[in-house]
Amino acid sequence: MAAPGERRGGGRSSGCPRAVKSWWRLAVLLLSVSSLPAVSALVEGLYCGKEVCYDVLGVTREASKSDIARAYRQLARRYHPDRFRPGEPGSEGDTQEFAHNKFLLIATAYETLKDEDTRRDYDYMLDHPEEYYQHYYAYYRRRLAPKVDVRVVVLVTICAISIFQYYSWHSSYNEAINYLMTVPKYRIQATEIAKQQGLLNRTKEKGKNRRSKEEIREQEEEVIRDIIKNKIDIKGGYQKPNLSDILLCQIVLFPYYLTNYVAWYVSWVYRFTICREEYGVEEKLYIIRRYMKLSQTQFDRLEESTKQTFLDKQLWIKENFEVYRKEQEEEMKVKMATDTRMKRYRRWMKNEGPGRLTFIDD
Repeated sequence: MAAPGERRGGGRSSGCPRAVKSWWRLAVLLLSVSSLPAVSALVEGLYCGKEVCYDVLGVTREASKSDIARAYRQLARRYHPDRFRPGEPGSEGDTQEFAHNKFLLIATAYETLKDEDTRRDYDYMLDHPEEYYQHYYAYYRRRLAPKVDVRVVVLVTICAISIFQYYSWHSSYNEAINYLMTVPKYRIQATEIAKQQGLLNRTKEKGKNRRSKEEIREQEEEVIRDIIKNKIDIKGGYQKPNLSDILLCQIVLFPYYLTNYVAWYVSWVYRFTICREEYGVEEKLYIIRRYMKLSQTQFDRLEESTKQTFLDKQLWIKENFEVYRKEQEEEMKVKMATDTRMKRYRRWMKNEGPGRLTFIDD
């Protein structure tokens, strides 16, 4: 006979595993039962709900598109809210609300089965009813997916941006031409060129062909405008718009530009790094522009005399450029120190300053 303490100890050692197993089974059972309403709710919200879409339309799973469309039209004529009449043969006891809900169910079934992809997902759900969450994902992925192809949207957006770019640049170019026509220097030059070409020689006109002074002046303005457009090369932000600069063309021509850049870079390394060739004028200006951290458009805005000064000082050499940069900084400091406006500003900051307050004693 075992002692009481031993019997209790033995009871605990043999009873604990059984108790753990029973509690584990109970937890699994409760979890499964609690998940049933959620799963049922998911199935209820998909496609035709608890109804089978084929049964709603009265067709089989092997029915063709034409059979599905024919069945839908027959049922729609019968249950459409605008055509439904209570008490008709076959509709005894049906109400207007019943017909409305029935028509919505018929329309849902037709929308599900008329599309090949949606019908394929629905057939898969019927064959694999246990994959609840996968059906839920496939259903709402198709419902929430954009109806228009994303590629079409991107293409239309790029085209719209490109059109806006072109007309914006064209407007800026016209503004630049209008401004140059008011500058005496360019206007006089254009007038001289027009006279040399015989475009402004006024001939005496008689009879019906005689024009008024305003018409002659307008024609002269157009001639001067055309000469300024053709003779003056405007660079920078107001240059003449080019179709190759818009976004659409840049994207289309990107492989071409990339190929050219790779070929240029390989040629640069081969000529000036491996073969040790001397730089040409274009190469020197390119190196100077890179040292100054200017874009091609900003560099093109500089005067030709300024570019020639860069070449004369041999700024493509790193040491010469560093000396030039320090000289420019010193020159700027001297200019700011000798500027009368800067002196007044520093004097005001020292005596008054934005943070100083003057107190007046009573």
